[in-house]
Amino acid sequence: MEMQAQEQLKGKKILFATIPADGHFNPLTGLAKHLQSLGCDVRWFTSDYFAGKLEKLGIPHYGYKKTLNLTGDNVDDYLNRRSITDPIEKLNFDFEHIFIARSPESYADIAEIHESFPFDLLIADSTFTAIPLVRAGLNKPVLSIGIVPLVEDTPELAPFGMALPPATDEVTQAEYAMLHEQAVNILFKKTIDLHEGILNEFGVKYERSMFPNLLVKQADLYLQIGSPGFDYERSQTGSNVRYVGALLPYQPDNSEHNCWFDERLNQYEKIILVTQGTVEKDTSKLTEPTLEAFKDTDVLVIATTVGSNTEALREKYNFNNIIIEDYIPFSDVMPYASVYITNGGYGGSLLSVNHQLPMVAAGLHEGKSEICARIGYLEYGINLNTEIPTPAAIKAAAEEVMANEKYKHNMIRLYHEMNSYNARELCTQYIAELLSGLPVSKQEQIDIEIN
Repeated sequence: MEMQAQEQLKGKKILFATIPADGHFNPLTGLAKHLQSLGCDVRWFTSDYFAGKLEKLGIPHYGYKKTLNLTGDNVDDYLNRRSITDPIEKLNFDFEHIFIARSPESYADIAEIHESFPFDLLIADSTFTAIPLVRAGLNKPVLSIGIVPLVEDTPELAPFGMALPPATDEVTQAEYAMLHEQAVNILFKKTIDLHEGILNEFGVKYERSMFPNLLVKQADLYLQIGSPGFDYERSQTGSNVRYVGALLPYQPDNSEHNCWFDERLNQYEKIILVTQGTVEKDTSKLTEPTLEAFKDTDVLVIATTVGSNTEALREKYNFNNIIIEDYIPFSDVMPYASVYITNGGYGGSLLSVNHQLPMVAAGLHEGKSEICARIGYLEYGINLNTEIPTPAAIKAAAEEVMANEKYKHNMIRLYHEMNSYNARELCTQYIAELLSGLPVSKQEQIDIEIN
């Protein structure tokens, strides 16, 4: 089946499209390089922010012409986004300005690209709002990659973004139905009306709902990164949805990679890795409280800052048990770590699963609250339910995760489940079936038991 799929894909023109954020771009790079290795003509539409990365990857890049260039570096300054503190207000802002308002602009850019590169398939991250416009306007199949936990609505879950646990009784399920109604017709009415106006202009058929759920329905095929074990149980899943396991970012051959190492990794029994990801620049939210909690203790703390406040933090936390770097490849440090402290980035969480590393989670915005909620509810770690935890709360949670074996056991089980999926092989098969017009294979049930 794999060889047949490879032959079917050889020579196919595939355009990738992602919004300009690392957590949306990076997860798709492994698939892009894989398809390129099979003989596909792979190109990428995104901001010039990623031009250098794409050049290193050897993938031709189409930059923005009409699309407004909002990236992690400038988005907080756009219309004073930084000053918004209310989660619902901030989510409305993001829905409107980062996603929905960009859809006709991105479509116009892609339509122009299509004139010189008549692609056979568009592969986009799951928040790329031009998905339905490309299907309707260019009559092209679109494959969406779920770069956060599955956002599709189902009766036992509250609207995505509210980070509520699944309903376990009819009363709570009825309450969640009311929350869906309130979200669509009150809390997010303005942004949903804006989105529907654009969809109507392009003649797209749809059912009124929050835009993340709508985008799942609009894709010809929706490949969800991860596995069911990293999500709540669902009574309903769309017929176009398939899990593909840990579809990780592209990594060059090991011979090209100089491994990071510090002698202190072998000197400490307990090791904590902490990061706030690539978007959050305010190190006082998670990094500093973690350093404060464990400074001058018998626990080694490794903090990666992505260049935010690195030197100031090194000066303030000049202790032998603290390492602060701009960047460390997680594959180099996670095998040594005892717990991963995160604000809920999905890519980092999946890497944590890949190293069977329990987590302490503390994040609210950019959909991170939903990832943190799953980490806590499914007991892959502890969710602190805040974006600004105290040093005491971080210390207590990290010590509990390191002491209680259930978190490690649960992570081992999830690791085996997720790695029972051959991500790239499955993607190859599904894409070949989609392009051939054949019915896409159904999802096989994976059942893993770890004693």
